[in-house]
Amino acid sequence: MRSVVRIGAEGKGGGEENSAAGPAGRSEIGAATESSTARAIDARAELIQALIPIGLDAVNELLQQEVIALVGARYSRDGGQADCARWGRQPGSVYLGDHKVAVTVPRVRDLGRRQEVPLASYQALGRPRRAEDAALLKLLKGLSCRDYEACVDPAAETFGLAASSLSRRFKRASAKKLAELTKRDLSGYDLVALFLDGKTFGDDQMVIGLGITISGEKVVLGFVQTSTENERTCSAFLRGLVDRGLNIQRGLLCVIDGSKGLRKAVDKFFGDQAAVQRCQWHKRENVVSHLPASQQTTYRQKLQRAYDQPTYTKAKSALSRIRSELSVLNASAVSSLDEGFDETLTLHRLGLFEELGRSFKTTNCIENLNALVAQRTDKVDCWKNADQKHRWLATALLDIEPRLRTVCGHQHLTRLRSALQTHLKGCLEEVA
Repeated sequence: MRSVVRIGAEGKGGGEENSAAGPAGRSEIGAATESSTARAIDARAELIQALIPIGLDAVNELLQQEVIALVGARYSRDGGQADCARWGRQPGSVYLGDHKVAVTVPRVRDLGRRQEVPLASYQALGRPRRAEDAALLKLLKGLSCRDYEACVDPAAETFGLAASSLSRRFKRASAKKLAELTKRDLSGYDLVALFLDGKTFGDDQMVIGLGITISGEKVVLGFVQTSTENERTCSAFLRGLVDRGLNIQRGLLCVIDGSKGLRKAVDKFFGDQAAVQRCQWHKRENVVSHLPASQQTTYRQKLQRAYDQPTYTKAKSALSRIRSELSVLNASAVSSLDEGFDETLTLHRLGLFEELGRSFKTTNCIENLNALVAQRTDKVDCWKNADQKHRWLATALLDIEPRLRTVCGHQHLTRLRSALQTHLKGCLEEVA
């Protein structure tokens, strides 16, 4: 059986050292590099050529051992089971790693019953152990179905690597990831904050929920598909999170951008159980977008300095002065600043801006998550249906989640919970 090894061309070096060397220096460096590369390739090829036959020999040995157990040793009248006899051979395949490899399978027949006796070892070897997970990881990292066959580790007579075969593997694996995420029990997470934001997939928005536990860990809660971040769809999404065990009784800090639909959904469904922190970055950019280009940098800096004030009183006073200046320049900028004004200062009102502002004054936590999702999904240039979008997004989110870092200032989150409970209780008393 032939072992085929495809070796790709090595890229040429081009750093500062190479450009500084003379022609002779480049020749010597190139010769040394080529020699080193050749040795590495030879060593890898030798290892592959040695290991593949070993794996195939082990497969054949296992199959023969089961045949001997069923019919006895060849040319022997002892051993084996009554009425079982060898019955020729047939072509078959087994999995070595994530590769499907052709083998010759011995056949056994029960003469009394006149039926084939299946080999348990062959059935076990025919089940892919890592194929779906390997396919999922390769596609998620950017390898297209069409390029897969040229990039996998060389294997002897491998087959089943066509684009359609790889696509089916990915669909099965990603469907499992989708089920895992959408059915995840949220009752075991002690959440103190919730980030909500949308990610574009084709013509749709996927609103993603990212929870922050009391210990500062980031947990992907789920997502919902919608054309826009509208109140009805987002409310249904939040209701689904609660139905899956999300506990809001101890209060939540909800961090959102300027989406009116998200804001209405949080107010409608969470009510007095949540305080909203509007993203200061989005607010700042929305305000300066109404100004002439010559004034945008100046007021961007002024707004940033105002939001960076350590206390609620100082921040509100600084923003009020900016508002007075803008009232002379641009009424639309004033209206933008007024909309959700107090909600951009929620952390200031809670007295924790200096401790937790870095993590919770903007939607950066979930924006970073969306950027990581984009690295895995933006290479898909044709979204065919909703199922495809859901599978890809769930797979990307679960791949990213273990790599997410603990939020900065997590040691102050117990104080955040206490401040939230005091603040929300005060709001209830004001209403009463």
